[in-house]
Amino acid sequence: MQRLGIVDLGSGTARLVVYAYEPGKHYRLIDEIRESVRLGEGLARQGRLSEGGMQRALSALKLYADFAQATDLDQLRVIATSASRDAENGPEFLREVRKLGLQVQVLSGEDEARYGVLAVANSFNFQDAWVMDLGGGSAQLSLMEARAYREGRAYPLGAVRLTEMFLGSNPPKKGEIEDLERFVRKEMKEVLAQVRQNPLPLVAMGGTVRNLAKLAQRRGDYPLDLVHGYFLSREALEEAVEILAQRTLEQRRQLEGLQSDRADVIVAGALVYRTVLREAGLDGLWISGQGVREGAFYREFLPAPHLLSDVRGFYVRNLFARYPQDFSHTARVRHFCRLLFRLLAPLHGYGPSEEQLLDEAALLHDIGMSIGYYDHHKHGEYLVMSAAIPGLTHREQVLLGLLVRYHRKGEPRPGAYKSVLQDGDTKRLLRLAAILRISEYLERSRVGRVEGLEVEIGSQQVRLTLLAQEEPWVELTETRKQAKLFRQAFGLELLVEWGPRG
Repeated sequence: MQRLGIVDLGSGTARLVVYAYEPGKHYRLIDEIRESVRLGEGLARQGRLSEGGMQRALSALKLYADFAQATDLDQLRVIATSASRDAENGPEFLREVRKLGLQVQVLSGEDEARYGVLAVANSFNFQDAWVMDLGGGSAQLSLMEARAYREGRAYPLGAVRLTEMFLGSNPPKKGEIEDLERFVRKEMKEVLAQVRQNPLPLVAMGGTVRNLAKLAQRRGDYPLDLVHGYFLSREALEEAVEILAQRTLEQRRQLEGLQSDRADVIVAGALVYRTVLREAGLDGLWISGQGVREGAFYREFLPAPHLLSDVRGFYVRNLFARYPQDFSHTARVRHFCRLLFRLLAPLHGYGPSEEQLLDEAALLHDIGMSIGYYDHHKHGEYLVMSAAIPGLTHREQVLLGLLVRYHRKGEPRPGAYKSVLQDGDTKRLLRLAAILRISEYLERSRVGRVEGLEVEIGSQQVRLTLLAQEEPWVELTETRKQAKLFRQAFGLELLVEWGPRG
């Protein structure tokens, strides 16, 4: 495993993330340090980086350099964005950075846009989309086509920059807000017209939009603590803007879901997004938990063109790779799941999407064993739901977590996740959980005694015959115990028998 540290030095914050990875195969985030540096403070008024901003940034970079040395990282990359490239004294600041022994790459506006598109291409299933990244000093809006950067540019619409330019009152005055929005419309007039004519999904990244999403989730009692893949509706964003703009800085700092060090600039960023949605005629936007840092990482992790061939499949396997498993047992459970799903198709009528979800649940069903045997089904659900799985919608991830939760016992039910699910998902969960649990108990001894299955579907019952060289008493006994769950799921009795393998 190689360990790579990436520092994203922005106009507002500086963040170090550390990845452990095996090139092209799997990776995990193993550490992170975030510092509020406000490097771009005063840049909009003076055109220069302030002494305070430079000193805060240098202090953070010294911290990161020391961390990299102390932990013996294989590589540390520093990427800098709009404040460093736009400031008149940017070269002077970069010379001080290099004195710390750090090599820094100053990204152009197009570089930032390309990295952002790469992050979206590798963490969503969209082929085409608009990608927006709003930081402290600038905002990039780019067009992604066929998972590749097509065009884009940077705009002087960062949250720190706009706050200094327009929002001098606490709370902001109506006229200040109108002036800011007028400026945004003027700067983005042409591109927003293009978005209106080509209304693809809009994916937004950066701390501003993540905080807006968290604020909306808290107010709406959203049951998941997941931001990546969340759809922030225009209505919810409008509500968030009204809440933020009417409060003083001190009051904003008390809002649940909002980082206190963003409270002074969040209004400006929120107004940019509100203007974009209004002018482009969009119903909302998708939140990306990945951004420029991840784009930079993918360039190291993957060979050119730095794209995952299957986003969803990669991240499910990536989760599996993080926890020790009985690989042979897992493979046999997956086999039985696929076989039963197809043999029982006349009863459930489901298609490829459910089969894929069931297969993913079979792959991950025992990851909780890495914590301990007792309650490993609950541990597994926690691991599945603890972080977003790119490529899955929140609904799909909930179903996956619940299938893992109920793979061995309990009555499958949505519980606190019900509001995320769709009509028919309660029955879908019950039926897929029944197939997964039966498959688990067909492998109860974990030595592969059941070699095949036969299914006979009647009007009152389903006959399941276990094909094996010798009578697999453990598997017969444990599978028969699932007759009640099977009846709940499919409305038929389950008869389990042994058939000698001929």
